[in-house]
Amino acid sequence: MSSTAPKTAACFTPFQRDISALALPERFTYPFCYEPHPLSIIAAEELQQHIMTQQDWSHPFGLNDEQQSGASGKMFGVLVVRKPDGELGYLSAFSGQLAEQSHWPAFVPPVFDRFADPDFFRAEADQINLINQRVKALKGDPRRAGLDAEIKQCQQDAQQAIEAFRQQMIAARAERKAQRAAGEKTLQPTALQALLDQLGRQSVAEKNQLKKLKQQWETQLNELRNQSDNLNQELEQLKEQRKQLSAALQSKLFGQYRFLNRAGDEQSLNAIFADSSNPLPPAGSGECAAPKLLQYAFRHQLQPLALAEFWWGCSPKSEIRQHKKFYPACQNKCHPILGHMLAGMDLDPNPLLDNPAQGKEIDIVYQDEAIVVVNKPAEFLSVPGVNVKDSVLTRLEQRFPDVEGPFVLHRLDMSTSGLLVFALTRRANKSLQKQFITRGVEKRYVALLSGEIAQGEGYIYLPLRPDLDDRPRQMVCEQHGKPAETFWQTIRTAQGQTRVYLYPKTGRTHQLRVHCAHARGFNTPIVGDDLYGEKADRLHLHAETLSFDHPYTKQRMTFQIDADF
Repeated sequence: MSSTAPKTAACFTPFQRDISALALPERFTYPFCYEPHPLSIIAAEELQQHIMTQQDWSHPFGLNDEQQSGASGKMFGVLVVRKPDGELGYLSAFSGQLAEQSHWPAFVPPVFDRFADPDFFRAEADQINLINQRVKALKGDPRRAGLDAEIKQCQQDAQQAIEAFRQQMIAARAERKAQRAAGEKTLQPTALQALLDQLGRQSVAEKNQLKKLKQQWETQLNELRNQSDNLNQELEQLKEQRKQLSAALQSKLFGQYRFLNRAGDEQSLNAIFADSSNPLPPAGSGECAAPKLLQYAFRHQLQPLALAEFWWGCSPKSEIRQHKKFYPACQNKCHPILGHMLAGMDLDPNPLLDNPAQGKEIDIVYQDEAIVVVNKPAEFLSVPGVNVKDSVLTRLEQRFPDVEGPFVLHRLDMSTSGLLVFALTRRANKSLQKQFITRGVEKRYVALLSGEIAQGEGYIYLPLRPDLDDRPRQMVCEQHGKPAETFWQTIRTAQGQTRVYLYPKTGRTHQLRVHCAHARGFNTPIVGDDLYGEKADRLHLHAETLSFDHPYTKQRMTFQIDADF
């Protein structure tokens, strides 16, 4: 297999199909939320055919029962472009490395190949390696373990010795008390005073002995602690030195990643991220498919027309990626880079700025002086968002301007429909909050899954945390995720889809959607889930039943609104 960087001509791929009947896109793709243009879909399909038939490389994508250890899917991208002579075609790219290489025929090269020059990292890497060796040696130094054991044993010995002396003092105190009592009955005043003075000196002497004993043990412990601190201090200094060297090396690396835009303005990763909320570029920045594609197009005078990225292979263990599904560019790494690269280009409008609740009304199911229960439509925010402020909460605030609330007690995803309860008074809010915290509120959802699952019921336990590189997506994480539990029951299966009841025992963001879509859950996304499955007319998830105790009367209240799908 050849790892030689592809020539310029090899990176431009003319369309194999007849595209003469397709209109060109009016604007360039808004990369963070889009429906692929038909030309992008054709380009992606042709690239997928190339992936299946090429013989240059082999990558363990985890398809066709090749679930060996190390199997991993990968994000690919296509960029529809027009050459100066008017010919249409597309560029192809992969994120990171493919088959442990950065260069392959038919794919654009990386913006900067950090593996091309073996001397680029050498000096800094050698320093860091030496520090790593010293850190490893210090961590494994038997003196550290020995000192820790000595300190622990010394603490135990000190505690026992001091406690034994205290017991002696207690016995001596009782003896002196008995002597005083006997002397008061038998001795003359002068002899009694002499006895009392003697007993007092004994008491003072014992207290001084205890103080001296404590000081002796503390001195011994401090000597051991100082030895341990010296070793730990050297270790922490090495770690800090390693951290600084790594940061300098990372800055040097990011300085080599330089990105163009249509105007020819070139900026490094360091400059691009300098004014962002996270001035330090995340690891892997600049290695995604979209920046590679645009960089190549701008450098070779190709006009970008449309962009699309798709996943190929098995899903990662923590994330949810569907084979062949199109995905937007990631937020954490790509948003600042593409913001620079797409400056001055006419882009499709950002659909996230549209108000999905425009023209919709909320249905009030129940209302009294304490609470209001509503049936939220799909594609309607529960509370104001970053870009769109219209929501169930703002509508209720307009409808009830003179109440203490309304107070938010729980939320539904924008795409989820169903029952929500709001408190109108502080007293009701306090009562209902307690019920939510103690799980006294019962919720039942109904969902339509995009595949068939076995009949029955059970639990799904998958801890969740936000995907820091691609919010608002959530990911499964055993190490840092919060516990998430869902009880489920099947209702029926028909036409390749399954209707289920879902009972969330915890209330994590996107919990039901991830538990359904993840390979360790149902491995079957909810119909219409544009984040974890395939977009449809709507997300087929509905909060159907809601039960709680009324905050004033304490009577159990149950509300049910059947799903309209």
